Amino acid sequence: MYVSARTDYAVRAMLAITAAHPRLVKAAELAATQDIPLSFLHGILLDLRRAGLLHSHRGMDGGYALTRPPTEIAIGDVVRATGGALSSVRGQPTEVARYHGAAAGLRDVWLAVRDAIEGVLDTTTLADLSATSTVQTT
Repeated sequence: MYVSARTDYAVRAMLAITAAHPRLVKAAELAATQDIPLSFLHGILLDLRRAGLLHSHRGMDGGYALTRPPTEIAIGDVVRATGGALSSVRGQPTEVARYHGAAAGLRDVWLAVRDAIEGVLDTTTLADLSATSTVQTT
């Protein structure tokens, strides 16, 4: 799995908003506390709003807030909102990979990798990461 800067910034921004929940957080505050370029952050916040993960309020007292409780927003939701698929093979969705002959079993490996990634990201919520500093897997 490749985690782009955009996806990393998005998760970090969402965690900062979670830490402030239910208070509204301004984009400039997020940029400063998470060391994210403000111009880049605006596009990320727009993606998160379009995905239904954030809502924004305009004005002096405005800012960003979660649309749902942190227990209901998985890291996978954030990754998909900013980066698309959680895994791919040669830039294509994992499920379309096709192999022949000696490599025929490789597709099953890539599908298992995708399932493992989804298993971690879709069961780890913003609240989970707010409560602990590390994610434990079995």
